[in-house]
Amino acid sequence: MSDANPILSSQGVGFLADGRRLVADANLELASGSTTILIGPNGAGKSTLLKLLTGEIKPAGGKIRIAGEPLAAVPAWRLACLRSVMAQHARLAFPFSVYEVASLGVDGIGRALTRQRREAIVAESLAAAGVIDLAGRRYQTLSGGEQQRVQFARVLCQLEAGRSVAERQVLFLDEPIASLDLCHQLALLDMARAIAARGVAVLIVLHDLNLAVTYADHLVVMDQGQIIAQGPPAKTLDDALLRQVFKVDLTLSRAPAPGLPFLLPQQHRARPAA
Repeated sequence: MSDANPILSSQGVGFLADGRRLVADANLELASGSTTILIGPNGAGKSTLLKLLTGEIKPAGGKIRIAGEPLAAVPAWRLACLRSVMAQHARLAFPFSVYEVASLGVDGIGRALTRQRREAIVAESLAAAGVIDLAGRRYQTLSGGEQQRVQFARVLCQLEAGRSVAERQVLFLDEPIASLDLCHQLALLDMARAIAARGVAVLIVLHDLNLAVTYADHLVVMDQGQIIAQGPPAKTLDDALLRQVFKVDLTLSRAPAPGLPFLLPQQHRARPAA
C-alpha cells in the first residue's frame, strides 16, 4: 500500500503451531482511512494473521509495528486504545445484558471520560449497530446475528473511548457478517467504511468475494498461510486466481461503471456434470 506512514505494518511475519506453519512471511501495511479486506479459502491463515496483528498471539518470526512502535512493546492499556477487535466467536459465561456487553468497550480505557460521556458512547454505539432496542435483554437470549451486532457495538464503544488517548487507530473485524442477514451485512460494512472515512485503518476478514471487492480499498488474498496477492480489487482478483486459490472454474464479470469484478455462481450450476 502507498501510505508512507502506516498505522500498522508487518514484515516477514510467521507463525507455527504443532510444527505446522500457519502463516509464512506475511508483509502487510494498514493505512489510516483505508479499508483492507482479507480473503482466502478455509484454513488459509486469515484469522491467524489477524490474531498476530492484534497482538493476541506472538509471531515465530518477523516484525509487527503499530503507531511506530514494536507491537510487543506497547502496554496493554495503550494497545486497547489503539486497536479494537471483533473476533469470530465471543462466548460469555455470565448473564450480562446487551448494555453491559457493549459497556465492556469503555471499561478501563474510558475511565478518563465522565460517566455521562461513557453512557452516551454506549447508547450511540448500540444505536449505530442497530441494537438499541435490545439494550435490556440478556445477551445469551439473543440470536447469533443479534449477538454479532452487539459485539460490533462493543468495538465501536472501544474505538470511541480510545480516541481520547490515541489519534490513530485500527479496527479489526474477523468474519463480522457470518451470522447476519443481507440487510445487516450491508449495514455493518457501510458502518465499517464510514469508520475508515473518519481516519481509522480497518481490516476485515470476509468470505463473500462480491462484498469484498465492493467494500475494499485494498484486497489481500491468502492461501496456505501466505499472502499471494494484494492491491486494488479490480487489479487483484481474476479468473486465474479464482482457479488457483478457490479451486473453482468460474469467470469473473465486470461492473460497467467502477469496473469491479463480480462473480455469478450460477455459472457453476449451468454447466453440465462431467
